[in-house]
Amino acid sequence: MFRKAKHSRAAIDSLLAGRTCIQGDVVFTGGLHLDGSVTGNVRSEGEGDTCLVIGESGVVEGSCEAHVVELHGTVKGDITGRQRVVLGPRARVEGNLHYGAIEMAAGAAIKGKLLKI
Repeated sequence: MFRKAKHSRAAIDSLLAGRTCIQGDVVFTGGLHLDGSVTGNVRSEGEGDTCLVIGESGVVEGSCEAHVVELHGTVKGDITGRQRVVLGPRARVEGNLHYGAIEMAAGAAIKGKLLKI
């Protein structure tokens, strides 16, 4: 009767709050919601769908990689969304964006190349 939507994302398993600052790489499985800052790379590993959500206050200085990447904050580095990338109206990207599919709201800004996987 109920089916999983085609564009549904993995459940959020971990949260890095707004006052969290990490220096170093972050590796996760499942879903990660990031409102803090990371100086390093953020990537998923393992089997199954993975989802990285970066909130409006979230900042990553490094590359980001997951099946689905949803950006509402800032990334200074490359983004790889193997399945899909979603950019909100306040998203800022300074790097190349590798994507399977892309959704981009008016107001989002990219300083780099868009590269279809």
